[in-house]
Amino acid sequence: MPLINSPSASSDVVVLGAGAFGLATAAELRLAGYKVTVVAPEGGAASAIAAGMIAPAMETAIDGLSREQSAILKRSRVLWADFATRTGIQLQHMPAEWRGEGADRLATSLENNEFEYTYLPDHQWIVTEEDAKLDPEAALAVLSQGVERINATAKAVRFENDVWTVDFGAGSITAPHVVIATGAAAAIDGMPEVLAALISKIIPVRGQIGITHERLADHVIRGPGAYIAPVNAGSYEGGSVVGATMETGVREVATDAQLCEQMMNAAWALLGNEPVEIDMEWRAGIRGASPDGMPMAGPVARGLHVALAPRRNGWLLAPLVAGQVVAGLEGLSLPEAALDPSRTF
Repeated sequence: MPLINSPSASSDVVVLGAGAFGLATAAELRLAGYKVTVVAPEGGAASAIAAGMIAPAMETAIDGLSREQSAILKRSRVLWADFATRTGIQLQHMPAEWRGEGADRLATSLENNEFEYTYLPDHQWIVTEEDAKLDPEAALAVLSQGVERINATAKAVRFENDVWTVDFGAGSITAPHVVIATGAAAAIDGMPEVLAALISKIIPVRGQIGITHERLADHVIRGPGAYIAPVNAGSYEGGSVVGATMETGVREVATDAQLCEQMMNAAWALLGNEPVEIDMEWRAGIRGASPDGMPMAGPVARGLHVALAPRRNGWLLAPLVAGQVVAGLEGLSLPEAALDPSRTF
């Protein structure tokens, strides 16, 4: 991703935010022929602090989603094959297991939402082949290709003469379109009231994970209190990720040692192993969630668009959200009314 050093520049579209939603949208726009500039502070987005689950079956079952919500996850999963091919992301197909308490409830949800799975009730064990995963670090790098980048925090926006200007301290950039993909961050100075009101409804959710060079599992294993997934690319290639908490209303990015220990103990229990000391790097990221749990994607004002509130399905829903934003930017009907930011909460 080439850096822009000029204190004043212009683009076709400016994307604020470099997580899964922001970079997936930037990639779709670039592939559609737009000059795209991403403005985001240097460092990892919350999307990097994840296992990279592309998991409509397990996410539907674990969260007890409605058929309508589950169908949205399914549609995005279908988009992933083409999206991965066009962008160069390596999508990994592997089994996903659930082990332990709650398997009966999950099996009922999978059945009601027409997912394929195997269930052994005597062993409280479920496996599905419908889910997949990616490695976030590698995927973010791929999505960044061909997109210009300004490593800065947007301080203010303003709209004059059909053009948006984004100020970032050391300079500014102008474009006819701006996409807000800033996660759970507060509204930026100059945003119209309709957008500020929308952002005020976003609920912060802290997620904590641990990552290790140790290979603990060769596919995704989930159960009460934890999941374990392999890492197949990036700086922890050959290792594993252990996750993840969902702490609603928490913005503190420091990790909680007690919660991390509980999560690790739950992971050892899933593996059927006694706890042992291994080197773990614990990380925390803050995601945003809408009141109804579904993302907000589409136009909110002239030339102003949002790709917000992934909750914990940012990677799964990235191609669907990106396509919705591009459709709105080009003046087309939004394909997913349930993600329309103008919906009533």
